[in-house]
Amino acid sequence: MDPRSAAGQVFLLQVVVVVLLVVAAVVGMVLQAASDALQHGRRESVIAAQSFASAPGVAAALQSRDPSAVLQPRAEAARKRTGMDFVVVMSTKGIRYTYPYPREIGKKFVGAIEPALKGRTVIEQAGGPPLPAGRGTDVQAVVPVTDSRGKVVGLVSAGITVKNVMGLWLPQLPIILASGAVALALAMTGTTQVSRRLRRQTFGLAPAELAQLYEHHDAVLHAVREGVLITDADGRLLLANDEATRLLGLPADVRGRSVRELGLPEPVVSLLSSPEEVTDEVLRAGDRLLAVNKRPTYPQGDRGGSVVTLRDTTELAEISGRAEVSRERLKLLYEAGVRIGTTLDVRRTAQELADVATPQFADLVTVDLLDAVLRGWEPTAEGWRHLRRAAIGGEQRMMPVYPLDEVIAFSPRTPQMRSLQEGRGMLETDLRRSDGWREQDPERARKALEGGLRSLVAVPLRARNVPLGVANFYRTADSPPFEPEDLTFAEELAVRAAVAIDNARRFTREHTVAVALQRSLLPRGQPEQDALEVAWRYLPSEAGVGGDWFDVIPLPGARVALVMGDVVGHGLHAAATMGRLRTAVHNFSTLDLPVDEVLGNLDDLVVRMDNEKNRGDAVDDDEGEAVTGATCLYAVYDPVAGTCTMARAGHPEPVVVRPDGTVTCLGVPVSAPLGLGGYPFESAEVSLPEGSQLVLYTDGLVENRAHDFDVGLEMLRRALGGSGKRTPEEVCQAVIDALKSSRPSDDIALLTARTRMFPPSRVAEWDVPPDPALVPSVRARCRETLLEWGLEETGFATELIVSELVTNAIRYGSPPVGVRLLHGRCLICEVSDGSGTSPRLRRAATTDEGGRGLFLVAQFAQRWGTRYTTRGKVIWTEQLLHDGESAASGVAPVDFLLDQFDDPGL
Repeated sequence: MDPRSAAGQVFLLQVVVVVLLVVAAVVGMVLQAASDALQHGRRESVIAAQSFASAPGVAAALQSRDPSAVLQPRAEAARKRTGMDFVVVMSTKGIRYTYPYPREIGKKFVGAIEPALKGRTVIEQAGGPPLPAGRGTDVQAVVPVTDSRGKVVGLVSAGITVKNVMGLWLPQLPIILASGAVALALAMTGTTQVSRRLRRQTFGLAPAELAQLYEHHDAVLHAVREGVLITDADGRLLLANDEATRLLGLPADVRGRSVRELGLPEPVVSLLSSPEEVTDEVLRAGDRLLAVNKRPTYPQGDRGGSVVTLRDTTELAEISGRAEVSRERLKLLYEAGVRIGTTLDVRRTAQELADVATPQFADLVTVDLLDAVLRGWEPTAEGWRHLRRAAIGGEQRMMPVYPLDEVIAFSPRTPQMRSLQEGRGMLETDLRRSDGWREQDPERARKALEGGLRSLVAVPLRARNVPLGVANFYRTADSPPFEPEDLTFAEELAVRAAVAIDNARRFTREHTVAVALQRSLLPRGQPEQDALEVAWRYLPSEAGVGGDWFDVIPLPGARVALVMGDVVGHGLHAAATMGRLRTAVHNFSTLDLPVDEVLGNLDDLVVRMDNEKNRGDAVDDDEGEAVTGATCLYAVYDPVAGTCTMARAGHPEPVVVRPDGTVTCLGVPVSAPLGLGGYPFESAEVSLPEGSQLVLYTDGLVENRAHDFDVGLEMLRRALGGSGKRTPEEVCQAVIDALKSSRPSDDIALLTARTRMFPPSRVAEWDVPPDPALVPSVRARCRETLLEWGLEETGFATELIVSELVTNAIRYGSPPVGVRLLHGRCLICEVSDGSGTSPRLRRAATTDEGGRGLFLVAQFAQRWGTRYTTRGKVIWTEQLLHDGESAASGVAPVDFLLDQFDDPGL
């Protein structure tokens, strides 16, 4: 137990801790006892005051002539009975009526009475006149005395003196002292046992001897210029001196880690993991040649483990240093040619430059580009002052450099701006003496210098003699500063990177234009129609913009045309061709041609486009590719009949999902793709139950690099299985999730349409005999139908339209004549006859007796037109419905005109 020994000092510390704990326990008990006594006094004083204030006769005595004579005996009796030191009754002005010492009666009460006058109870600690209990902490409570009406007529205060609390904690003191003595005995015993065990384990060496032995061992181990590694039987690293850490580039926390987790070269890992002895074997570790020796740690035992010594034998590199540097530079230039420009993305290319140059050439690389370059625009000199940080490379990314995507306004004296203006690289060997670099951002520059940044090479990125930005190569204090030959190498590296960046910039510009063109040509919203519930998806390929397109076109008679097409190729040419074909389909659908004739007209258009290309009419900078073909599917769905007529020119066959969830192909005959010319197109008409889902798609959905068309079609069938209850949006998403490739090689266009049927109650159709005298009856039947539909407000305009169209059909057409009304989003009126002659709208002269019928129809209808059928033609009109009112309601001359039509002479 020598106080100078470690065991003695530990024991003394334990004694101090035990004594402090005993003192703390005693103080805590004393404070707790005092607090309990004070709380007890407060509670007792409140109870005594409230009890006396509530006693019968107290309020009446306070209102008597001599309250003291009545209350003094009662107060003293209550004080002695309750053990209080005083029970004081006072007036509302604080004048005592009672007190243990009569000489204090009539004096002012010492304490706060204002809250009690308001009906509250006051508890406080206050001094006052002498008390029978003697000195101590005086706790008093003041309560109000109220009469029968609740008015405060006086106050009662009861108090008690909290005396010494030593009697509360003295009985527990022996227990605390005994516990402290037991703790000291245990500490002495434990310290003795630990001290004996330590002496046995250290073979009797004193701590000073152990410390001296460790110091000598550590000094020798880390001072020698030979690396030393010690591993255990499981290949875990137990020790690595400074030289071994430097030679192998080991991290700081290597102790206890497996040698296979340290990222060492494979030959070094194999040597450290194998149990064989090694003598003077030469291994390459990075750019070093190491002579290695390995011996077992315990040659005479079976504990395993080994000791490895490493010696650096690369001194010959100093002789051939320059040749080695040149070889590394050539290797780095070759690597730059392979790794820079792998994609046509400006930011990615800039990052590839930063990654290639670190850490072989620089510790930190930043690339700043003009904003116009990042956007794909042609760079101009006006944008030099503001560059955007496009890439950061190197292990020193925690340096206080400008972050990615930040706009930097370089001052004219900075090396970056000088390199842009002069078109050559700038070398700053020591940034501490570079005033221009430091004035750009003094605070950031100061932090960078404190972090170890030392030298800079700034070179402009130029392509076709146009500046694109600047590349900044930094080295820290741990690396040699840049030299003039490093500037030459950096300029060569920047030239190669600038070409790749410019190529990516030009691709970005063309891609942006193509995407904007294609997006402007595709549908931007769903048209209003009653026949189909539609959803679509369009996904571009990784090759860029393609020629896939789709469309939903409302047709007369509540019908809807669905179009899905695919132009061969990618780029601006395919997008422009797609736009021309889509516009043509819109025009042909306006003529309401049969589906096979629409495809025939499209085929003629594609042939003409090919001929224009072959005649060399295209401008010189066009892509130069003729339209080798396009596919298209054109379908027209009639919600009244529930039929769909479709034809396809080389396009994949549509798939239909029945309401019960079964998936089938419709068997639409395939015709030749567009552009071949001279081939007929076949059409097919199929019946679709209400709720069927028609799925149209391009070949990019079912065909890619991973599988052929048949496999993709089967995958599509499986994805659509059980989709009878899904919405078109859900079907589209399910198909895309199941069939979309991670890197699609072709565009994907998908269109899903769920069919609706016009209910019979919304369709009215009847035949009209070819007799003008029956026109009033037709008008009357029309009026009855509109009344059933609740559209009586539209009755006048509709009767006028029906009268005019039926009269024209009887006079100028041929039987059979029919009328059909459809009630949907709008009111559709159709009058059919067997003639192929189309009426036309003309302006009648003031002297003409006729010629104004179609003019009236055009005025009262939102739209009107003619479509041809196999049995003649149909003249149709559409009237918009707004809350039951037509667009033509409220026109004054309607009744007069209808009366004129009832005249048999007309």
